[in-house]
Amino acid sequence: MGTVVPSPNIWHWPEVYERENRAQDSAGAIWAALREVRDWAGADVVDIGCGDGFHLPVFARSARAVVGVEPHPPLARRARERVAGLRGVRVVEAGAERVPLPDAGADLVHARTAYFFGPGCEPGMAEADRLLRPGGVLAIVDLDAGRPPYGDWMRADLPHYDPAGVERYFDRLGFTLRRVNTEWRFPDRASLEAVLGIEFSAPVARAAIAATDGLTVSVGYRIHTRRKPAGLLLPGRALPGSVLLGRVLPGRVLPGSALLGRVAGEPRVR
Repeated sequence: MGTVVPSPNIWHWPEVYERENRAQDSAGAIWAALREVRDWAGADVVDIGCGDGFHLPVFARSARAVVGVEPHPPLARRARERVAGLRGVRVVEAGAERVPLPDAGADLVHARTAYFFGPGCEPGMAEADRLLRPGGVLAIVDLDAGRPPYGDWMRADLPHYDPAGVERYFDRLGFTLRRVNTEWRFPDRASLEAVLGIEFSAPVARAAIAATDGLTVSVGYRIHTRRKPAGLLLPGRALPGSVLLGRVLPGRVLPGSALLGRVAGEPRVR
């Protein structure tokens, strides 16, 4: 499976992260945006870095089949327990760079705040492209570090992280960008403070808690999507090629090589 870098939050505090998952995107804005790109009703879905499987039942409500991919054994076990009894859903223990699934068997490969953080994630993108059928979509959901207040707290902890540079990276690889504003809504103040406490260093968490009134936090996301070509690309459109390697978040992504360009006719930014 190769080297897997620990997640700084869900690996160590899965119960607190469960509260975070329940609070995130309280109005379902991310799900609505994803459906506009590739509705998974009747489709085959692969969720890369599925953690303890929180999102798998959402896909399973209408998808034909859903596979969660998770490298951390304790989380993979929790994911299997979560989806036990759901028809057409299974979990495999694997990393993003080597998924034990056949070629061209997925219509949607989804990854939410997992693995695909910018330069260095090319091996995982190559693997996602292998998994997708022609016309299938790779959808990468990550946090928008350029949008306050959550993005300000992120950058305070990651001063060398360049949100604009990451966006340029995905743009060069043929992804379409859509920004989504969400609200995290917590049932009580203790849950809000516990979640901010696992997401940030102690000083930043204290500042974030002090700056947050009530039980909601405004959080921006970026959805990067790329459709696998179903046929020939039009003249002048991007063709498969290679990119230089690098890292973006310390300890988060691994170097590799690859990948594909934009499908003809897709807009760049929404």
